[in-house]
Amino acid sequence: MGTEGKTILIIEDDLDVLSAFVKNFKYLGYDVIVATDGLDGLKKVDAGGYDIVITDIVMPFVSGVGVVTTLKEKRPEIPVIAITGFGKEPESAAVEKKADIVLSKPVKMAVLKEHVDRLLAK
Repeated sequence: MGTEGKTILIIEDDLDVLSAFVKNFKYLGYDVIVATDGLDGLKKVDAGGYDIVITDIVMPFVSGVGVVTTLKEKRPEIPVIAITGFGKEPESAAVEKKADIVLSKPVKMAVLKEHVDRLLAK
């Protein structure tokens, strides 16, 4: 299954990480929607128009766990990849809230791409 017409919502407060993700996924042929904090992320979640969500866990205003919880309540069919640089606690919270995959920072782009491709192929 190709990446054509697939849209990724990326919620990440670290602008360096965000821009790296955006560049890579655009290069791979995805459309990308971005949010730079959890609150903005929730607005984008509500607006819809994406096929998969990649969210940081530890962010200002609303955490990634909050984003995952809301998303899975409203759109349980949308896969979510949660990313954390903060060890086990946020990770277990994300798993508990039904994130499809939880990855630790720094994330290798190839690994992230693999997960995205696999989740979208389901």
